[in-house]
Amino acid sequence: MIAGLDIKEIVELALLLIATGALSGFLAGVFGIGGGAILVPVFYECFRIAGVPLEVRMPLCIGTSLAVIIPTSIRSFRAHYKRGAVDMVILRVWWLPIVIGVLAGSVIARFAPERLFKIVFVCVAWSAAARLIFAREGWKFGDDLPKGPLMRVYGFCVGILSTLMGIGGGLFSNLLMTFYSRPIHQAVATSSALAVLISIPGALGYIYAGWPAAANYPAVAALQIPFALGYVSLIGAVLVMPMSLVTAPLGVRAAHAMSKRTLEAAFGCYLFIVGSRFVLSLVAGQ
Repeated sequence: MIAGLDIKEIVELALLLIATGALSGFLAGVFGIGGGAILVPVFYECFRIAGVPLEVRMPLCIGTSLAVIIPTSIRSFRAHYKRGAVDMVILRVWWLPIVIGVLAGSVIARFAPERLFKIVFVCVAWSAAARLIFAREGWKFGDDLPKGPLMRVYGFCVGILSTLMGIGGGLFSNLLMTFYSRPIHQAVATSSALAVLISIPGALGYIYAGWPAAANYPAVAALQIPFALGYVSLIGAVLVMPMSLVTAPLGVRAAHAMSKRTLEAAFGCYLFIVGSRFVLSLVAGQ
């Protein structure tokens, strides 16, 4: 037995996390999403099996997801940037509002109830699922992104919601850019850059937010150093990161080489199922 788990359970968890890393890295390249929408639900089940208390389970999932997204998003961004697909104008407008949003989300994470994280995840996941599954050409807000204060408000919202949901911001920025008639490939590429802006301060924020958790739950090995720093599980990050780095460039190649409609619909179905899982969790209190 190690940390309350037998060897078989540990091996199964490790293999699941490695496979999740491969899938999240590929999707980070394809969709520019950072892979958090894949990572958070899987981490949730893994930490449930590992005996992490419900009160801190969701923030631990989100903080670990943001930490994993850091190298994946950097590699994905570099690959897209070499292809000249990243809109640097949007980055210059959004970087400061996004960082402010991430900082605000990190402060909220320290004091918010566990249910808030699930509610945010469900609302965003289902909204994105509807957009991906039922996308229509006529679904748009305008012919181009707005100028001035509204654009900065969008950036702030991307930062704070991404931090509370544990994703790199790609879901929000993809939706916004496509709703304003930007090409999907440009949206994906630019979102990969935004994931870098969100994941680094976001992960640091969750380390800060979860620092008291180790003292509050001394019997939970998954929250203690060297297994975790605050709400970032080092074990989860170490197992997921390597494969995500390997598969991220493959996802970028796929994004630029194929029609995305089928993949968008499939990913939309996945988000709907994951959102439903957290709805059941909210109802059952588990």
